Amino acid sequence: MEVTKTISAGGPGTKRYQKQYGGNLVCVRYRKDEAGKRRLTTVEIIVDDTPLQPPRRKTNKTAAIGNSQPVLLRIGYEEAELRERIKQAGGWWLPKERLWRLPFGAVEALKLQARVVRPAD
Repeated sequence: MEVTKTISAGGPGTKRYQKQYGGNLVCVRYRKDEAGKRRLTTVEIIVDDTPLQPPRRKTNKTAAIGNSQPVLLRIGYEEAELRERIKQAGGWWLPKERLWRLPFGAVEALKLQARVVRPAD
C-alpha cells in the first residue's frame, strides 16, 4: 500500500479522529491499495507513555582497586604461556571458581585489566 498523504494531528481532515482519539492522535495517513481502486485511512495513536530510565552507567571494575588487592582473572585453558607468566607473578589457580587470583599491581604490570572478573573476596 502506498501512502498518498500524511496529516499531523490537528490539521485539516483530522478533526473527526481528534474527537475520537483526543490527545493520543499523532497523525492520519491516507493510503492507496495496490490496485489503486480503494483509499484507506489509517491513524497513528499513542498507546503507552512511560518515562525513560536514564541509562545505567557502566562501572569500571578496576577503577578503585589498590595495587595489593587481589583480583580474579579469567584465563583460557589453552593459554599456557600466559598461565606461566601469572604463576611467576605470584598468581594461583582457584579450581572451585575456575579463575586465577593475582594482586592488581601484577595484573597492571602484565596488562591484563580487561581479564579482571571481580575483586577477590
